Amino acid sequence: MGRRDDLDRFREVGEERRQDLSEFIQYGDLGASGPDSVNVPIKIVDLPEFAYDPRDMGGVGQGQGGTPDVGDPVGEPEPQPGDGDDDGEDGEPGEEGGDHEYYEMDPEEFAAELDEELGLDLDPKGKKVIEETEGDFTDITRSGPASTLDFERLFKQGLKRKLAMDFDEEYLKAALKVDGWGPATVFEWARDQNIPVSRAWIDDAYASMPADERSKWDSIEEMTDDVDRESTATRIRREGVDEVPFRREDERYRYPEIIEEREKNVVVVNIRDVSGSMRESKRELVERTFTPLDWYLTGKYDNAEFVYIAHDADAWEVDREEFFGIRSGGGTRISSAYELASEILEAEYPWSEWNRYVFAAGDSENSSNDTENNVIPLMESIPANLHAYVETQPSGNAINATHAQELESHFEDDNVAVAYIEGPGDVLDAIETVLSAEQ
Repeated sequence: MGRRDDLDRFREVGEERRQDLSEFIQYGDLGASGPDSVNVPIKIVDLPEFAYDPRDMGGVGQGQGGTPDVGDPVGEPEPQPGDGDDDGEDGEPGEEGGDHEYYEMDPEEFAAELDEELGLDLDPKGKKVIEETEGDFTDITRSGPASTLDFERLFKQGLKRKLAMDFDEEYLKAALKVDGWGPATVFEWARDQNIPVSRAWIDDAYASMPADERSKWDSIEEMTDDVDRESTATRIRREGVDEVPFRREDERYRYPEIIEEREKNVVVVNIRDVSGSMRESKRELVERTFTPLDWYLTGKYDNAEFVYIAHDADAWEVDREEFFGIRSGGGTRISSAYELASEILEAEYPWSEWNRYVFAAGDSENSSNDTENNVIPLMESIPANLHAYVETQPSGNAINATHAQELESHFEDDNVAVAYIEGPGDVLDAIETVLSAEQ
């Protein structure tokens, strides 16, 4: 086993010791990750390496000054920081943290692990058709190229007709030999016996029969006692099938099933209250909730795009870096964010082509009657896979923080999720509440 094998083994050990996913989401350092890679801290075991004993660093042939002069001390090492110093400023045991590296997972792996952690399995919906391919020849039509004619089906249809039209000719000819019976009587009798014979065939058979044979039996009962009726199956086994009666209406042509490949596109609109009441602790809870949701949906869809909207009394679009850190001193009018979200979605992300998720977060404080008069109608007018609001109130509900409760009361049975977070320990439950609400 070489040193490279040792390195791989130590890395495996480190990956086994990476931070638990739920702990990472609630308390870990999310800032070390990017939009497309999730870096979960792991404790890496120090690799073994060769090192000289400090006591052997001096001596003849090892000093930095070359050959020692006469009278210089030999074999006594220079004092090293932390080697027995009593001032405690260097090398104090336990003062330095262990070396950390990161276990890097892509959003797909993160989404799979979060599904397992929360017992979820979101099935992304395809929207825009990007390609149509031909599958197996499983469908049929009444017309098509000769090369696609379904001969097996054609033969089966013809054979079914053959069996349905077949009858025991000798048995019918025997009935024509009953004294006093003619073609009309035999035809009526054959219909009663469910024998599929035509009147024309009976007329021809009777005409070709010698006159002295037309009175062989005195009654039909006598004939049926003397002559056994042979089944079609028995006759086919003995004689085979000379011809199968095909008809144009039996023709069917195979054509391939058309398979539509749909691209699974998603746009996630993240809305955050940045008013003066949204202090640092509240902002951190928003980041701990929205960041894993972004990773999760990125991992679930083929193409994920994100829109970040900040608002106080007004709303404006920001980039991701600004979104979690920005703070304003203004008031709060949540409907301004939904007005902007509606404009952006209709202009750039049509519902027919994009899955939509609209997530908002804040401390539930809103201007008077804005939730009932404006926000709720706007949410109802924006088609989306899921709307969600996450209330972040580290100190519990404020007296005027009623936005989340109003939404929860109004959208009780609709595809809208409302979650409440008072601290990092509530984050995972909030994420589960949001993701499990999609119907």
